[in-house]
Amino acid sequence: MKRTGIILAGAFALGLAVIHPGGFLPTAAQAASAASQDEQTSVFDIENMTCALCPVTVKTAMKAVAGVKTVEIDFGTKTATVVFDPSVASRQTIEDASMNAGYPAKARD
Repeated sequence: MKRTGIILAGAFALGLAVIHPGGFLPTAAQAASAASQDEQTSVFDIENMTCALCPVTVKTAMKAVAGVKTVEIDFGTKTATVVFDPSVASRQTIEDASMNAGYPAKARD
């Protein structure tokens, strides 16, 4: 009988959390808002990428920068799209990392 009461109480609490937007779990809008405050996306033009290994080197260099979350390289357009935490990393530090690997980068925005 105690087990049934505990299960019912837990189900009730979860039901309230789902019904009430300020419940235990954040709403999708709250999560998106928090994510947008903690990250920034920039597109970088990359020079000197001439072979299939170049994007791997650029991606490795940029991902090594503290605060960089994701790096997507487009070899065809010679660009890198980088998502990073602006309180930790900056466009300049990401550009410098690419430059130090031999591939000058310049942020578009």
